[in-house]
Amino acid sequence: MKQWSREIEINAPIEHVWSYLDGSLEQMQKIMPQVVEHKPVTITEEVVGTVYRQKYKEGKRIEEYDVHTLEYSNHQDDKKLKIRFTLANCFEITALYELHRVDEQKTRLTYTVTNQALKWFMKLFMIFASDKVVVQFLENVKKTAESEYLG
Repeated sequence: MKQWSREIEINAPIEHVWSYLDGSLEQMQKIMPQVVEHKPVTITEEVVGTVYRQKYKEGKRIEEYDVHTLEYSNHQDDKKLKIRFTLANCFEITALYELHRVDEQKTRLTYTVTNQALKWFMKLFMIFASDKVVVQFLENVKKTAESEYLG
């Protein structure tokens, strides 16, 4: 199992940044363009336990999987979303998004991802895995949020 955690400051209000994670498919696609479908399967009142069926396009292939909400909090100064899904029956991925209001115009986003290989031969790939995807994701969120907010 590998885990990476990085944080970044974004020059946009917390609610604006949160809209990419807790909003519509259209908003989500701005930071995750490979997600082509995001439909509810099970909705719970407290959000934890909610399941979405997602389709993700990788090249010409489309992967379909269920995204389970493990943690959720939506407070004025702090927000948290933790999800888990299994990709291609090979990896169990857990993603944790934590947002903290630095001030009215600035948000700190911490992104923690855990990748667990489910097949023995996939564990070899994990040896060489780096945090490059995590860093790129954070930079993309920052660029998208700031350009739309400051526009």
